[in-house]
Amino acid sequence: MHIVILGTAHPYRGGLSAFNERLATALVDAGHTVEIVTFTLQYPSFLFPGESQLDDRPAPTGFAVRRKLNSINPLSYFSTGRYIHSLSPDLIICKFWLPFMGPALGTALRSARKPQPDGTRARVISIIDNIVPHEKRLGDRALAQYFVNAADHFVVMSRAVETDMKRFVKPEQRVVYHPHPIYDNFGEAVPRTQAVEKLGLDPSIRYVLFFGFIRDYKGLDLLLDAFVEDTLQHKEVKLIVAGEFYGNRAAYEEQIKQLGIADRLILRTDFIADDQVRYYFGAADLVVQPYKTATQSGISQIAYHFGVPMVVTRVGGLPEIVPHGKAGYVVDTDPAQIANAIANYYNLPDEEQHTFRQNVQELAKQYAWPALVEVLENLQNLAPAKN
Repeated sequence: MHIVILGTAHPYRGGLSAFNERLATALVDAGHTVEIVTFTLQYPSFLFPGESQLDDRPAPTGFAVRRKLNSINPLSYFSTGRYIHSLSPDLIICKFWLPFMGPALGTALRSARKPQPDGTRARVISIIDNIVPHEKRLGDRALAQYFVNAADHFVVMSRAVETDMKRFVKPEQRVVYHPHPIYDNFGEAVPRTQAVEKLGLDPSIRYVLFFGFIRDYKGLDLLLDAFVEDTLQHKEVKLIVAGEFYGNRAAYEEQIKQLGIADRLILRTDFIADDQVRYYFGAADLVVQPYKTATQSGISQIAYHFGVPMVVTRVGGLPEIVPHGKAGYVVDTDPAQIANAIANYYNLPDEEQHTFRQNVQELAKQYAWPALVEVLENLQNLAPAKN
């Protein structure tokens, strides 16, 4: 089958790019021919709070990546669609995560899925991260609806998004839930001793990890407050914050100063390159995701790959991914509960902590990429071949 993935990829960085490239590899491994069509400009500067959208890593191998789409140039919407149409693909896969992208992606898909001379057309399946964004803006619903109307079927990765999609889809559009596959593209796990040495950390200290872009909805402020709770005050535990600020950095710095916890933090708040990720997870005993809102999280799937237990809040799809008491702890969005969960883990005997890690490694097996490929193949067969 000839497949085109429309969305973020090299040279852009971050989870969206990692997902699309890893999916392309899985599809190639399954015997399909794959090309990714990505952006010449993904975000205008006012929508991108980070330092750089681009990465200097080598281009992926095994499939082509073409830069065609400019998110703010309508002429490129049509030219991108025409280019994809000229490839005569059997299937177009498009990840959707932000209503702002609705016009660019939706218009390109409408052009790309026009009938070929023989009357057949490409099927369009969208993988939906969020249909209702965490940080809402005026017009979000209309932009999201415009995109939804350009696709045949959808894969969602949390039950919360599955419920949200009911407000957008037509009866003939199928919505299938499938959990986020693991991110296994960051290399193999490394021993703790090697990880802490690589990062220049004190091996006598225990570490919990907050990883990924720092946005307000991810609740880093709750985790900082947790570190002054009585249950954590006197433990030899430090928090590694690894990821680039996408919110108000000054507000977090002021909070850290007011709480007096600077000496209990390891701040690595530049972009974390792919080849460094395994060291942060290798150094961590726990990954903490204190999100205030969420659908699903790729951070959980990185933790699964590296076999690290998690503390997550009871929002969105996070409790679906992290069984309480087995792969970690599920708590309310409350600093005291977050602190108690971290303290409880460190109060366990070593053998029980090891059991948590074994459980994570066993549960990771159900999140293999071939299972998602099978879902996409089945949906492709459901979509109409003719208009």
